[in-house]
Amino acid sequence: AAAMLRALRRRWDVYKYRFVPWLALNLRRKRRTLRYVPESSQDKIISDEDVFQTLLKIFKALFINDFSRQALILALLPEIKCKYLELLTVEQKRSKVNLCNQQSQHLFSPEEVLFNTLGFTISRDRSSLVSAGTGVFVTKGFVPKGTVVSMYPGTVYRKHEPIFFQSLGNPFIFRCIDGVLIDGNDRGLSRSVYRSCSRRDQLGPFHMSDESWLTAALQNPLAVGQYVNNCSHEKAANVCYQEFDVPGYFPVELKQYLPNIVYSHDIESHLRCVVLVTLRDIKQGEELFSNYYTVVN
Repeated sequence: AAAMLRALRRRWDVYKYRFVPWLALNLRRKRRTLRYVPESSQDKIISDEDVFQTLLKIFKALFINDFSRQALILALLPEIKCKYLELLTVEQKRSKVNLCNQQSQHLFSPEEVLFNTLGFTISRDRSSLVSAGTGVFVTKGFVPKGTVVSMYPGTVYRKHEPIFFQSLGNPFIFRCIDGVLIDGNDRGLSRSVYRSCSRRDQLGPFHMSDESWLTAALQNPLAVGQYVNNCSHEKAANVCYQEFDVPGYFPVELKQYLPNIVYSHDIESHLRCVVLVTLRDIKQGEELFSNYYTVVN
């Protein structure tokens, strides 16, 4: 009986943030865990251009690190190939490695690429909060204030799109200010839907999204944002969610690292992503904590 009660309590702890009556009763008492913005258009810690440049920087580094695997893409984009060959040469000189051919290229892990590019690594581990389950930690380096430190992966649903069955018992559904939903669950039906949509949108060798966040071997090391826990009175928020619409001019060869895919293929709109931005400097060993509630005045 005691084990059953503990299991029910754990389920309630992760579900209650989506239960409207509980939210209404607790918002006033949890003012420290609230984040207020004047209006949705001003809900930006850093500019969209800063987010874009950060993603571009890390994705290019991941692409160059895995250059030999990109042969099919580069064969279709000869002008892009020349650009990346130049970047690869610069990177080789910087690391003082003399490479005679692509096969001899030293490959770093995605986590090493993240550290070499942005100066930190993050990983999932047991949360420091009691009964919180998995959390996300800065495992190496230093993250300055105003830095994109993580991404929230998952299938993107518009307001009218069906998500009822995927939402059952699912604590990983993120609601954007405009009502767009992102399902960051890496198991069950949610996992199957994401994989189906991702493979639907693939164009030959060009992947429009990253499926690796569904596995233990991440291709994009930032794609763990769904495991960041809510702050508490003891653990104040040090990161904040920020919505970002991927522009149409985003490089097609780098879309393979985007951990989001739209549910409906026929909708012409920019892909919605959510990044987590640091609210203060974060040191090695610290856990990331976010605000689950954003109140738009």
